[in-house]
Amino acid sequence: MTTPRRPALRVALFGLTVTAVGYALLVAWLVGNAYVNDRAIDHYREHTAMSLGRIVEDASATEDVRVSWTDEAGHEHVQLVTPPADGRPYRKYGAFPVEYDPTETNPRGHFYDYRRHEPKRLDEDGLIASAVIAALVAAALCTAWARRGLVFRLAARRPGRSMTARVRIGTRAQSFPWQVARTPWLVLDDRHWQRVMWHPALDDHPDRTSVTVHGNRAAVVVLPDGTRLVPVGRLRRREPASLTFADVRTARGDLRDSFVVPAGTVVRPAHALWWQAWPATAFGALFGFAAGFWLGDGTLLSVGGHTLAWATLSTAEWALFAPEP
Repeated sequence: MTTPRRPALRVALFGLTVTAVGYALLVAWLVGNAYVNDRAIDHYREHTAMSLGRIVEDASATEDVRVSWTDEAGHEHVQLVTPPADGRPYRKYGAFPVEYDPTETNPRGHFYDYRRHEPKRLDEDGLIASAVIAALVAAALCTAWARRGLVFRLAARRPGRSMTARVRIGTRAQSFPWQVARTPWLVLDDRHWQRVMWHPALDDHPDRTSVTVHGNRAAVVVLPDGTRLVPVGRLRRREPASLTFADVRTARGDLRDSFVVPAGTVVRPAHALWWQAWPATAFGALFGFAAGFWLGDGTLLSVGGHTLAWATLSTAEWALFAPEP
């Protein structure tokens, strides 16, 4: 098997897949919780009714209370009901709230605790707003990939011009987990800087070689072997100040450089692309878990939703930074 010649496409498909799957799971989580909540409320209302009964005889705080109450069908029931442990006696003819299951043939009454009311209905407007925000974020991520591909296509169609190119690796002094610390750049004619998505041909690129450059605002660089590099961002007129640059061979620092690799041997990455994304995914999940308590109400719905959303966003952002596959 040969080295993939379109690694940029693999990264793009990975980012789009993460975005689609992650936010589909988020919407399913929101819809599923709303459905379960509605079912719980319907079940409560179907199987719970309340009747205001009367105490038949006096009872102490430690005794069951004999209560007379009437169900929805008009049938009167007299039974012993266990009162709440509030430490107070019950007097004859006093009011005593009773709850029961109206679907039973001979329902049994229980003390109705007004504090244990029916399940709280979820804020449907809030769920819809969360789903809309998730859709907008997913659309923005997909649009970013579509724009990158469109810029590549349009720039590649423009007339080409010959320039010299040097490969440099830009390193961030500090980077967030969803960012890629090292990114490949091409220095064109020693005066233009273009960031590109990684390609295996860059590792074997001479220090200075003649290339064909298409486009003005973003440069599509064609290497002598015909490899077209996907630009990331615009063509810069000066060296980016936030990065430090080194030669590609020096910056890579791979142990494989210490060995002589036979000609024709395909050197594959040490780990699959998804494995490299785990720090970004873990950071997003932990941040989302905390945000579920900080920005939400700490419920399972809030914590689970924030965790899914932030883990997806962090991983998708990592892919947009164009890592080495």
